Amino acid sequence: MVQDAKRFLSYICPHCRQSVIVERDLFSLAASPTRIKCPCGKSELTVEFLPNRVQMTVPCLFCGREHAVSCSAHAFVREKALAFSCAASGLDCCYVGEEGPVYAATARLEQAVDKLEEESASHGAFLDEIVMHEVLSEIKDIAARGGISCACGSKSWTFQVNYSSVDIICADCGAQVRIPAATADDIDDICCKNTILIRGKQRT
Repeated sequence: MVQDAKRFLSYICPHCRQSVIVERDLFSLAASPTRIKCPCGKSELTVEFLPNRVQMTVPCLFCGREHAVSCSAHAFVREKALAFSCAASGLDCCYVGEEGPVYAATARLEQAVDKLEEESASHGAFLDEIVMHEVLSEIKDIAARGGISCACGSKSWTFQVNYSSVDIICADCGAQVRIPAATADDIDDICCKNTILIRGKQRT
């Protein structure tokens, strides 16, 4: 039995740059393909339930293209918050989940967008050099304590630094976890972590 029969979905319209956050009944989402339009009428998010998966097309503020993303139907229905990212920028472009987490994640994304616009004139290697430095420093400290591991059982990993995030990648199974590095809240989040778990396939 699904405890919460509703899902909240959000994205930022690439045309009017406003956040679009809607509440939809899970049963109506599963019944037929759904189109969620921005009030400006120039962009829309589409959601379609397939056998065991949910497929979405998401307008992206950062690269200007639409992203085709998908996840398991179980994750779409059960997770408190799912984030889908733009590969070009490393920033999130869509959230799905419960009301509180989706609104909070969208607010943080809005902060990142504001910062991106403020610093567009002096485009550097990262969205915020100080935030990236602090996040990388915290990841280094967690690694020094042996706190980075994968659900597959491996403790071997590598990482990739993006414009506004850091991807930690399992060297054995290739699974990865993305650590945001765009705002001061991202520093607070990583500072609260004693360990980082990469959600690879668990060994049986």
